[in-house]
Amino acid sequence: MGVRDDEFVEFVRRSSVPLRRTAFLMCGDWHRAEDLVQTTLTKLFRAWSRVRGMEQREAYARQVLMRTAIDESRRFWHRERSSGEIPERASPVVETEASIDLRRALAALPVRQRATLVLRHWEDLPVHEVAKLLRCTEGTVKSQSAKALTALRTMLGSDRLLEGYQ
Repeated sequence: MGVRDDEFVEFVRRSSVPLRRTAFLMCGDWHRAEDLVQTTLTKLFRAWSRVRGMEQREAYARQVLMRTAIDESRRFWHRERSSGEIPERASPVVETEASIDLRRALAALPVRQRATLVLRHWEDLPVHEVAKLLRCTEGTVKSQSAKALTALRTMLGSDRLLEGYQ
């Protein structure tokens, strides 16, 4: 393998788990999340000669992942229905009823609202970065975030929204 390949392999080792978690929050299905990450990594590999010199490769990868997730959610023929069962995991993540309910409610949001919440509250990105990633204004990020939080509070009840997440 060449230097380019070695650098990419190292990038994949460092970034694939965080990308997969973010993808899961976007789509609610571990298998689809894995597909989104693979598509993202394929796109990055094709552009690696340009990407490898970037200071913020992880941020760029997250941007590609978000755009891929949004684009794929728009394709009606690609939508698969999950069985509703939680798959077994190798990681020792403890599922609570509240976290399962929150994931279901998150999955019920429109994709742009879900992306806004995932980037703002899971990835902890500032409003201006979320706006850049989603190619919208900061005002749109703020309004989408407010609408999404209101919808989650309605679905879960305002007391349950923060239950177990403080």
